[in-house]
Amino acid sequence: MPFGRDDRLVVAAAQVACRDDDPAANLDAHLGCIERARAEGVDLLLFPELSLSGYHGGATAAGRDALPSAETIARLCAAAGDMAVSVGLPEEGATGLIYNTQVLLRHGEIAHRHRKLNLPTYGKLEEGKSFAAGRIVRPARIGAWAIATLICADTWNPALPWLAALAGADLLLVPVASARDAVAGGYDQAAGWEVNLRHTAMTYAMPVLMANHIGPGGFWGGSRVLDASGREVARLAEGVGLARAELSLDQVRAARLLLPTMRDAAPEIVLNELRRHVWERPA
Repeated sequence: MPFGRDDRLVVAAAQVACRDDDPAANLDAHLGCIERARAEGVDLLLFPELSLSGYHGGATAAGRDALPSAETIARLCAAAGDMAVSVGLPEEGATGLIYNTQVLLRHGEIAHRHRKLNLPTYGKLEEGKSFAAGRIVRPARIGAWAIATLICADTWNPALPWLAALAGADLLLVPVASARDAVAGGYDQAAGWEVNLRHTAMTYAMPVLMANHIGPGGFWGGSRVLDASGREVARLAEGVGLARAELSLDQVRAARLLLPTMRDAAPEIVLNELRRHVWERPA
């Protein structure tokens, strides 16, 4: 079946209260959200970072204990059907390393995966001690849409949203696990994300779909959808639910004509400067 309708796409961010100690309850919550999203005509559903394991369950569990079973993935794939469903989980790579990964499920299989590149290890965050870092930013092509994923702190490395846009992304998925006290010194997480997400959407004329956890552990929600002009078109403050909106490729194209950031990106300048900084700087 076609993905979306005439270049229009109904998207939703699932704001869920995930358990660090109960993967079966997390799976049930995912299945319930998928069923609700299908009833609301959603084409693409995004869950938060490490949603299947719970953030702390995935980030601090010993080795492979937090890995989802093949049966769990199969049930989610079957439930997704024609819908594209993005789920967060710890993933074991071919060499036995564990990654913080977001998988995009559709038509009974994993259509795309993104492994988190920027692993925060500061404040109360210790992901660099638990996960290997990804190395690739590549959009998934589904129907007329090119869909990129950046997980939480990935978006705080300014080069990574730029690379996603440079690769042709029409839509950016941002699954996060943002707790109010994750960063030391009273840093305002909610206000920081307000600036981060709007800047990315507006600068690159790239709609952004962000999903956060809600509930114990200081997770404050705020899941939302921003269009290609950086305008917020859906948001959840508190509570479990879906932030749902319709996006249009025509609106993306119009925004890029008004603000042709990527037309003028000049990646060769960046490449030349990177060469200078990496290979020519003094030891």
